[in-house]
Amino acid sequence: MSKKIRCAVLGLGRLGYWHAENLSRRVKGADLTAVADPLEGRAEQVARELGVPKWFQNPDDVFEDPDIDAVAIVTPTTTHAEMIKKAAASRKHIFVEKPITHTVEEADEVIKAIRDHQVYCQVGFMRRFDPSYVEAKRRIDAGDIGKPIYFKGVTRDGIAPPPNFIQHSGGLFLDFSIHDYDAARFLLGAEVTSVTALGSVVHKQYVAEFNDVDQALTYLTFDSGAAADIEASRNANYGYDIRAEIIGTEGAIQIGNLQHHNLKVLTKKGCTHDIVPDFPSLFMDAYLLEMISFIDCLKNDQKPLVDEYDGKIALEIAVAATKSYREKTTIQLESVHSVSN
Repeated sequence: MSKKIRCAVLGLGRLGYWHAENLSRRVKGADLTAVADPLEGRAEQVARELGVPKWFQNPDDVFEDPDIDAVAIVTPTTTHAEMIKKAAASRKHIFVEKPITHTVEEADEVIKAIRDHQVYCQVGFMRRFDPSYVEAKRRIDAGDIGKPIYFKGVTRDGIAPPPNFIQHSGGLFLDFSIHDYDAARFLLGAEVTSVTALGSVVHKQYVAEFNDVDQALTYLTFDSGAAADIEASRNANYGYDIRAEIIGTEGAIQIGNLQHHNLKVLTKKGCTHDIVPDFPSLFMDAYLLEMISFIDCLKNDQKPLVDEYDGKIALEIAVAATKSYREKTTIQLESVHSVSN
């Protein structure tokens, strides 16, 4: 496509608003044509703020609009399957926040719809577009640390969602660790063969009401012979703590640190620095870069760099982790290798 990609954003919560703002102001080649949100007045408010010509309370109005080429779906996970199917049926390309759907069965359904209607789909695993992860992948592929044999991921956040979010989130493994599952696949260049997960409630007691945990550990094995351990925590009251390490046969790569600004305060009490406070502070560039990549792929008629198949695989791993935790057993993953582009 040589013309601008006419886009609509569905769901205007915090993340949906950021995507809308990026598409309207910062993504070359994008034209934010419409926004939609079921909350009365929200779409109109955002449209006026960003200068968007159309706003809808009913997302079906977006799918029926012939002047829209692509949609960004930033609605609750339980609505993703229906939204993707409708978008595909109306021949609109799709950006959808993770996870791609709520269940693996739904993922198969939406993959069929995407394939049948020949539209492109990108799933919002923004870490793949974060400059540090991109550079780590380049160094690994260049052989700088030899063969990658181990991935260690840490995702800690102290801002626990409220009970109504936890109830519908799908659980810590699906809502939280799924980013690390995708990052491990991406950086190791391998597929998961087994999943073993542990979890407990150590502080946020209310999550137990929804059969969820606030602290978890997942151990993965890969078809390359590599392995990984992935920690997830909602108990980091000191800040937003995202780190990763890839160990190779000839070295290691470490991603991330706790320091927010390149600034240290020296006093008689010692040396201190501030800590990354939240995910927008850490990944704001990645959210922009993933959307730039999506629009560029559409303009050049190319498959997105992280597509619906990647979305399904990450979902399968998360579902297996949840099952492993609840059944206290290791889950073997064979169906992942049947996923084909």
